[in-house]
Amino acid sequence: MTRRSPGVGMRTLLGLALAGALFASACEYVVIPPYEGGAPAAGAGTWSAVATKVEAGASGLHVELALRNDTGDWSEMHATSGKPAVLTTDGGTVNCDSVAVGTGGHRLAPGFRLRGYTAGTKASPKLQLVSVDCAGATSGKKLSLEYAYVTGEFNYYVASKSRTATLEVALDKPAADLTYPVAAKVEGLVEPADGKIAAINDCTLELTGVQRTDTGLEMSWKTTNPGDYPTYVHIGMPPVIGADGILYGVYESPHLSDAPITPSKQTAEWTTKVAVPKDVTGLYLLVSVESRQQKLFVSHAIDITSK
Repeated sequence: MTRRSPGVGMRTLLGLALAGALFASACEYVVIPPYEGGAPAAGAGTWSAVATKVEAGASGLHVELALRNDTGDWSEMHATSGKPAVLTTDGGTVNCDSVAVGTGGHRLAPGFRLRGYTAGTKASPKLQLVSVDCAGATSGKKLSLEYAYVTGEFNYYVASKSRTATLEVALDKPAADLTYPVAAKVEGLVEPADGKIAAINDCTLELTGVQRTDTGLEMSWKTTNPGDYPTYVHIGMPPVIGADGILYGVYESPHLSDAPITPSKQTAEWTTKVAVPKDVTGLYLLVSVESRQQKLFVSHAIDITSK
């Protein structure tokens, strides 16, 4: 049940037919024009980091970091598995095998900074600070570590190209009084809580409410479908990040969470939840919205700092 747009060429029609044959489901998806929302890529930058705490203890040197997304696009990053961080000392170098550096699987908005994330499982989440522990060391001048990162949209069917880079972090003057989560403003990135977000098949997504609960936040959502066919709009379980620099919400692929079907010419409503301490303020909601085609997600940063 693919809709034809005026002036579509034979090559385009063949491509749509092939896509439909590969990904056909109970609800047909229609490719719509590219969505202009979210932050546009602003160059091929990388991630940066500064030390926020350098502390020697009985088990060695403990270093806490603040990471900033300087890629110019939405990005997920994590320390390269199996590679230790390297601590430079007055006497040489020390390998640091305990490395917890990354975004917890989430894509972070460009210009945003974090210092921790929710690790573990949904049944047993735990707070993980971005940190490195160097057993046997008591001091150090510099910390370096290799990391991998991806940028841009998340496409379930096409893996994002992963790149590697190296963080070099000076340890002589740990930073204090950093601003979280927005470290550098990106024009057009942050969207108002009462706005409409373009989604797949010409549907729109709205955040209709944010409620503080005993355990965190409950977000109310509504989709509107102006088309002739019923449509699913997946958004996963969106995380939030606040003025404490912690990214709250255990990561799972946004296509996994159930989403209600939005009937033709009608609306659908549902809620998502995320555990956040009551005293955390200055919150931004990071939501991946199924857009343009099935299981392709565009990221959005929504301002809920008033909640």
